[in-house]
Amino acid sequence: MRRLVVTVCLREPGVVLLPVERGGRARRLDAAAVLAELERVAARRGLGGHVQFREGCAGGCGAEGPNVDVTIYPEPPPDGRPDHVAVGWKTYVYSLATLDCLATVIDENLDAPRAKTRRRRRGR
Repeated sequence: MRRLVVTVCLREPGVVLLPVERGGRARRLDAAAVLAELERVAARRGLGGHVQFREGCAGGCGAEGPNVDVTIYPEPPPDGRPDHVAVGWKTYVYSLATLDCLATVIDENLDAPRAKTRRRRRGR
């Protein structure tokens, strides 16, 4: 599992119509509601040590948001200090409405991608 820092700009106007969790009812969410709901999702799932939230520029200031930026860090080793060098990032600038739910912001970034393995063919 990785560590995430999720940034939401509360200065951006606009709303997105999106369920918070999969299978939920779509709701109108402005930037403040996006931040609050993402914090609630992380708390319900017990992800406090893996997901942090902050207010700040998430990009996309030229048009209505809300917009979200996710910075991805490696999980620190046991008894080790966290590394502050990002190993990835993802922005949701003008794209939140394309997600199946808001929780996808956490879901698709928290787990490290699995390495692709090649299967051997029989007889070779």
